[in-house]
Amino acid sequence: MRSLGRLLSCSFALALAGLAPAGADTFAIGSHVPLTGNLARVGKGMDEGIAVAVALANEDSKGKHSFELRRIDDETSPAKAVAAVERLAAEGVVAFTGGYGSNIIGPASEAADKAGKVYVTSGGVSPGLTKRGLKTFFRINNEDGYGRAMVGLLRDLGVKKVAVVYLNKEATVSIARYVERELKGAGVEVAMAEFDESTKDFKPVINRVKLRDRSEAVAMVGYENDYVGILRAAAVLKPDVKAMVGVWSLATSQMNGEFNDLMQNVYGTALLPYPVAFQGEEAKRFGETYQRLHGKEPDYLGQFGYVQTKLLIEAILRAHDKGVLKTGGLSDELRAAKGETLIGEVAFDPAGDNPNFAHRMGQHQGKRVEIVWPTATATGKMNFPGVSW
Repeated sequence: MRSLGRLLSCSFALALAGLAPAGADTFAIGSHVPLTGNLARVGKGMDEGIAVAVALANEDSKGKHSFELRRIDDETSPAKAVAAVERLAAEGVVAFTGGYGSNIIGPASEAADKAGKVYVTSGGVSPGLTKRGLKTFFRINNEDGYGRAMVGLLRDLGVKKVAVVYLNKEATVSIARYVERELKGAGVEVAMAEFDESTKDFKPVINRVKLRDRSEAVAMVGYENDYVGILRAAAVLKPDVKAMVGVWSLATSQMNGEFNDLMQNVYGTALLPYPVAFQGEEAKRFGETYQRLHGKEPDYLGQFGYVQTKLLIEAILRAHDKGVLKTGGLSDELRAAKGETLIGEVAFDPAGDNPNFAHRMGQHQGKRVEIVWPTATATGKMNFPGVSW
């Protein structure tokens, strides 16, 4: 059934905690994520983390409250994401968690704001998302955290010439320009190579890097399918570069498992190594529950989905206890949230952004993803120079 995406009501989350007792409050949370389309892998990762947060909230609130996740597959379509938000808002969800891609999150969160519903995400880093004056929009990560990690790694590698290969979408262009500006400011020569979402053959782009730019490293700013295409072209043409570096959706367990040979020595943003070694009670509980629900270890996408949803659930409970949940008080409760989470400290500014966000860089090494930057949090030594061909 595919009308308006797939409506997937997460009754399994409620089943994990048992039926809500008589008199208990049930809070329905809405979510639109790309479970099909070209962002399906990242959407699934976030969705799995969201499910863990809901399951643990039901365990902790058993006998008092329960949470129901109502999820719609937006099929990587902005129009279907908006339709999903409008439908779920009409059905009475108290707030939204999810979304992936700034071009999808933008209109979807505006639809949520119009409906008076809080919208929390980690899937859109475009600066413009927090400059719209929406009082109901929140995100736990942002462009600066990704850009600083990518630039920091490239600077520490000591490369003098970098080719930035980027998708011409709002968020990817913004990151690419950030990387260009910061690297040039550090005395690094930068060549820019733009492509659009219809690009399937990346050999002309890589040929330019090889023959004209003669860069020492390639900085890839795109999404999963783009990385695969770029790396496949590089494996054929074998440019004389020392590193292939990307941002989101790259240093993940899914990419390591599905494209292992292609990913070797490739860098991407990551908060967790793979396989994961969790420290601390909450982290271990998160990891154990993730394994129990999904039969695998989490990566940072699941971690993001969990954190954003946990913060939302805690704010829902506070607003409910104060009697302001139905009168617009949820935004104030979420904005007042502050503390350490599994991704570090989160505190929302008046625009709903988290200025504390900082990312790390991972590298695919065999069947592992090791955190290799910054040195203080590294779980392994980077392979440099190193490429997959």
